[in-house]
Amino acid sequence: TMLLFLSPKDLYTAPDSCKGRCEEPYSKEDECHCNAECERYHNCCEDYYRHCRPVGFSSSRDAITDEDLLHISEQLYEADHNKARPTDIAINPQYQASPDETGDQEDRSPQPLYKYVNEELFSKPTYASFIKLLDNYQRVTGREEDVTAEELREQDNFLREVMKTELMKKLFAFLHKKNRYGSEQEFVADLKEMWFGLYSRGDGEQDSSGFEHIFSGRACTGGTGGAGQHQAGGLTPGSRLCLGEVKKGKVSGFHNWIRFYLLEKQGIVNYFSHNFNGPWDTYPDVLGLQFSWDGFYKEVGSAFIGCSPEFEFGLYTVCFIARPGRACHLSLGGYSLSIQTYAWTKSTYGNGKKYIATAYVISP
Repeated sequence: TMLLFLSPKDLYTAPDSCKGRCEEPYSKEDECHCNAECERYHNCCEDYYRHCRPVGFSSSRDAITDEDLLHISEQLYEADHNKARPTDIAINPQYQASPDETGDQEDRSPQPLYKYVNEELFSKPTYASFIKLLDNYQRVTGREEDVTAEELREQDNFLREVMKTELMKKLFAFLHKKNRYGSEQEFVADLKEMWFGLYSRGDGEQDSSGFEHIFSGRACTGGTGGAGQHQAGGLTPGSRLCLGEVKKGKVSGFHNWIRFYLLEKQGIVNYFSHNFNGPWDTYPDVLGLQFSWDGFYKEVGSAFIGCSPEFEFGLYTVCFIARPGRACHLSLGGYSLSIQTYAWTKSTYGNGKKYIATAYVISP
């Protein structure tokens, strides 16, 4: 008789890995999953592609390859017909901070970032419906969101408007071809849950969503004004206005150029410097920036500049579906760009689907 002794390492499978777990049956107790459906439900383990390819989603044909991502991102870039023209926006980046300076919290740019924005852009349907969503959220994590019937209608209206665009129709066609969604109706319903479904970042309250974290903010009262803001048209003493989300004394999320412009125009956001300026000579461009708001600081806030709401929404969506928890490598106008997304792992919707937790451009 041969005795085979196995070490604990041989017997143990890491709960967050697909090593030895490919095609393992779904269990809601699992931290992440490795079966053929996990891409569809956005709950694959981070190493799913390394261990379980070439099987992929349901066949090798349905796997979203790196080449697919480069191709679809260029298609979306070309289809962004609502983006700003070069004459629509003038920015003043001023000081470029070194990697050692981004954490200094020193205002090295005396002027605002935006010199001019043609606000006629904001009358376009996708912009207008996007801007209406921006005041629907509490800023501070841990405070329950009270979603009204009007706010639900605004969510539906935004999704309806973006789905009219060529950009989002191209994205749906791509995901439909890859068997992620059977119909446009299914896609839109999933977008609503994925982006607007509430979960708890605080003390058990339904206080956050992917859309809020990445894009949004709302006005608040009370508290004290923060230091280091532009004085011209600035805050009155004791005022406070919401932006993105604030957690543990820092600005968390908030990667949208439209929201930044609107709040900087009001004297609420103070631009400090930038650490990265993308290679694009037209819009959309990418900027990595430092800023403060009401005493809260953002060390590196990467953002697209001049893109339409549907462009940013679409790119983040495809990366979350295709590469959740991993760098998603894209191509825009022949230039490389990577987006990082993360799923919210503490709660799910539907059949174990994951909400989007955050998404942002990875800047050097």
